[in-house]
Amino acid sequence: MSEIFVSILLLAGASFMVLAAIGIVRLPDLPTRMHASTKAGAMGAILTMAGVALHFSDSAVAARAIAFIVFILLTAPIAAHVIGRAGYFTGISLWSGTTKDELRERYDPDTHKLYSGLETKTDRAVPDNNRDSSG
Repeated sequence: MSEIFVSILLLAGASFMVLAAIGIVRLPDLPTRMHASTKAGAMGAILTMAGVALHFSDSAVAARAIAFIVFILLTAPIAAHVIGRAGYFTGISLWSGTTKDELRERYDPDTHKLYSGLETKTDRAVPDNNRDSSG
């Protein structure tokens, strides 16, 4: 009975990983690709590790599998966020069908500053570069 459950977990994990790979290839821009790789890839890895832990039924293997699952749950969303943000800041274009860009009003591409929205308009003033810097 446990062999059937292990097989289901491993097949489900592999299916999610294939789905993540297809999403990376087929989706149109960086944020949607990052979404596919983070969600489906993490779920695939978690299901695979659960199958491995169940198959070996050893406390040392189970502890390592749980540690791996926790590591994936903590790092995958953060890594995707950082990569997506870096892509946005370097000017990677969004898909033409994107309907909402919340960073457009808050990001200054000239100074590479991201404003939280809590600043006043004077805090966002662009510095005067025409001033004489010699004195």
